[in-house]
Amino acid sequence: MLSDNDAKTPRFWLRGAGAATKSLGRALVAAVLLWAGRAIAEDGGAGLGLLPSALAHIDDYVAADIAKGLVPGATITIARHGKVAYRRTWGERNPTNGAPMTDDAIFRIYSMSKPITTVAAMMLIEEGHLGLQEPVAKYIPQFNNVKVGVERKGDDGQRVLDLVEPKQPMTIQDLMRHTSGITYGFFGDGLVKKAYTDSHVTRGDFDNAEFAHRIAGLPLAYQPGTTWDYSHSTDILGRVIEVVSAKALYAFEKERIFDPLGMRDTSFYVEDQSKWPRIAEPFTKDRAIGKDSEFGDPRVPRKWESGGGGLVSTMADYARFLQMLLSGGTLNEHHYLSRESIAAMTSNQVGPAAGIVPGPFYLPGPGFGFGLGFAVRTEPGVAAQLGSVGEYFWSGAGGTTFWVDPKEDLFVVFMMQSPSQRLRYRIVLHNMVYGALEN
Repeated sequence: MLSDNDAKTPRFWLRGAGAATKSLGRALVAAVLLWAGRAIAEDGGAGLGLLPSALAHIDDYVAADIAKGLVPGATITIARHGKVAYRRTWGERNPTNGAPMTDDAIFRIYSMSKPITTVAAMMLIEEGHLGLQEPVAKYIPQFNNVKVGVERKGDDGQRVLDLVEPKQPMTIQDLMRHTSGITYGFFGDGLVKKAYTDSHVTRGDFDNAEFAHRIAGLPLAYQPGTTWDYSHSTDILGRVIEVVSAKALYAFEKERIFDPLGMRDTSFYVEDQSKWPRIAEPFTKDRAIGKDSEFGDPRVPRKWESGGGGLVSTMADYARFLQMLLSGGTLNEHHYLSRESIAAMTSNQVGPAAGIVPGPFYLPGPGFGFGLGFAVRTEPGVAAQLGSVGEYFWSGAGGTTFWVDPKEDLFVVFMMQSPSQRLRYRIVLHNMVYGALEN
C-alpha cells in the first residue's frame, strides 16, 4: 500500500488505472495523485460524473479498516461510460508474509461464480441447446427420483421428515433463480439442511457428475418453483452445461467466456505455481465462510468444478465480464449474449406474479427481486443502501462483491478476503459510490 513516505520516491505509473500510462506528462499527474493518497484514474472521476473528493471517502474508509486490523487488504474498480473512474489497492495481499495488495491479486470469488455459470447456460439457451422450462431430469436422470422433505411433529413431540413427491418438475429456470428446492446446509435450521450437513455432501474428491448425484439423493427443502432459497442450484446448472456441451465446465467457460474476454486468471484452481504468490489470503482468524465451511486452497486442484462457488479471479478479469454485461452482451466486437437475454436475466423473476415467495434467508434483501443469476433492485428506497432501480448485483462469501447499474452506466467490483466484514462493505460501498455521483 502506498504510504505518505512513498511520496519521496517518484512513481511514473498509476497502479491499476487500466492501460499503462504512455506519456510522461500523464505519468507525472498520476504520481502527484498517488502522492496525495488518491488514486484517481486517467480520465478522472470528475470527467465521468463522479466527484474525486467524494470518492476519496472510499480510500479513507478502507485504509482506516486496514489500520484497525479489520481487513488485510482490498482492491476496487469503479467504471462509468466505459471508462475507469476510480481504481485503488490497499493493504496486504497476504497478511502472513506482508506481501502488498496488487491489481493482479487472485481472489476466491465464491458465489460471484454464479453469474458466470448462468451466462454460460444462457448462451446454450440462445443456441437452442437448452430451454428454461425443460426439466433438470432431462439432463440428469437422477432428479427423476427426487423427493421433497416436509417436516411435522411426531407422536413423541420430535420433528419428523416426511418425503413427498414434487408437485411439478424442477426446471432449468428454477436452477437459475434458486427456486429448485435444492438448498445449502451451512446456514439455517431444519431437517433437510441437517441432512445436507450430515451427508457431508462436499467431502472427498468428486467431479460435477458425482456431485449432482449426491444432491439428487437428498430431499428438497421446498416444492420446486415455489420458494427462493439460496442453494447448490448453480452447481447443478454447471453439470447441465457439461451434459449439453459434452465438455467440462471449465473447458466450456474458458472457450466461450474467459479466453474471448481476456480473463486469463479466472479458473477453478491455480495450478500454475508461478501465480501462487498472487493469491490473496484472509487473516488466519477470519477464514470461516459458513457453518463447517472455511476458505479452501485453490493451489490444490480437485475434480469438482463448482459453478456456484468455485472460481478464482482478479479485479481486472471480473471487470471485463461486467463491462460485457453493461455493454449489452458485446465487448470489443465479440458477441456473447443478446440484449434480450441480459434483460431477462436482470428482470425480477420471483414474487407474487411468478407464484414464488422469498424464503426465510432471502439474501437479495428488501427492495430487491431476483432474476437469473442476479439480485435485481425493483423499487427506490426500502433497501438499506443507495442505488438505482434496475441495478443488479451479487457477492461472494469471502468478501468480494459487484453491482451493475444500467441507469447510471456504471459498474463496481470490489475484492477482499475478509468474510467477517463482507455484509458491512456491501452497504457502505453503495452509499459512498452513489454519494459521489455528480450528474
